[in-house]
Amino acid sequence: MPVPFIDLRRFEPGFPERWAEKCAEVSAQTRFVGGPDVAALESSLADQCEIAAVVGCANGTDALQLALRAAGVGPGDLVLLPDATFWATFEAVVNCGARPVTVDIDEADLAMDFELFRQAVERYRPKAAMLVHLYGWGSARLDDFRRFCRERELPLIEDAAQAYGVRWRGESIFHGARLATLSFYPAKVLGACGDAGAVLADDTELAETVRRLGNHGRTSHYEHGLVGWNSRLAGLDAAYLSLCLEYLPERLDSRRRAAERYRRELDELDLRTVAPPAGYVENGYLNVNLIDPDRRGEVEATLRRNGIGFGNTYPGAMSKQPGAAGYLEAAVGGERADRLARSVLNLPLFAHITDDEIDEVVAVMRQAVPAKTAT
Repeated sequence: MPVPFIDLRRFEPGFPERWAEKCAEVSAQTRFVGGPDVAALESSLADQCEIAAVVGCANGTDALQLALRAAGVGPGDLVLLPDATFWATFEAVVNCGARPVTVDIDEADLAMDFELFRQAVERYRPKAAMLVHLYGWGSARLDDFRRFCRERELPLIEDAAQAYGVRWRGESIFHGARLATLSFYPAKVLGACGDAGAVLADDTELAETVRRLGNHGRTSHYEHGLVGWNSRLAGLDAAYLSLCLEYLPERLDSRRRAAERYRRELDELDLRTVAPPAGYVENGYLNVNLIDPDRRGEVEATLRRNGIGFGNTYPGAMSKQPGAAGYLEAAVGGERADRLARSVLNLPLFAHITDDEIDEVVAVMRQAVPAKTAT
């Protein structure tokens, strides 16, 4: 049977009816920009993320730019970021007038290599750094990144577009972050009904700077203390996200069980199904398999013939993207991010995926990929 890569229509019983009622309420009171729905969501997110303050904004890319600007990044500055991420991380740096320095990844956890990062800080003296929590977990050396940056008073911005709901050593992954960003693109674990995002800050003064930057730099309605832009969170998106938060525990449970089942059932095949580092409870955002690049095309063709959706998150290293030319200051490290891009294969994983659907995906993968050779 066909299995989509992602299905956003797996609503819980009663969810569509409750959402229709909420739409009518927000519309009747014209709570379209800001207002009580946004304030309530920001408060709930701060509590769940175990951080001082959350500021909603228009989308996840704006969240990155707001965080960079709040950290003081501007024209001519250098910013370090991992070579394996979504393009928004790179372009947010460029759109602040700064120049990116990419750092290669650690092949164990697929996050930015900490030792290469330390070397890059000493060599390039960046204004800020960006760490990406990719695939639904984070770096095994998250504490080292945070400690190192605190000691050098180097702003660390954590791009957590794929990490809502992740736990690190018994706490939210955001606990202990200086600045972090979220995307609520509909396909995320916590997705809105349109584009939306948020910036998380560990103190209210920093959060207030973010809020002003995203609202034309306002200090009052017609007084502007900063040059910002318009990046406000819509009331309908906030209301939708607040409703989704009520269902999030069961959605996370469904995703985590599916991710673990893939790892268990694909372990016999000649590929690497990546697991989160020790200390993490993932959110089940993605299934991540690494396959010999020379064989990936054949595997994808088999999946396609059998109606199985798949993805390649992400199919290109930042330093090798055509759009990086002219903006990239330097690339630190070797070819590991590029190798990841050529070998990564993601299988269907979404909230409330069924056991029968996973059975179908696993069966097709067993046709496509040989068993591991005994050693």
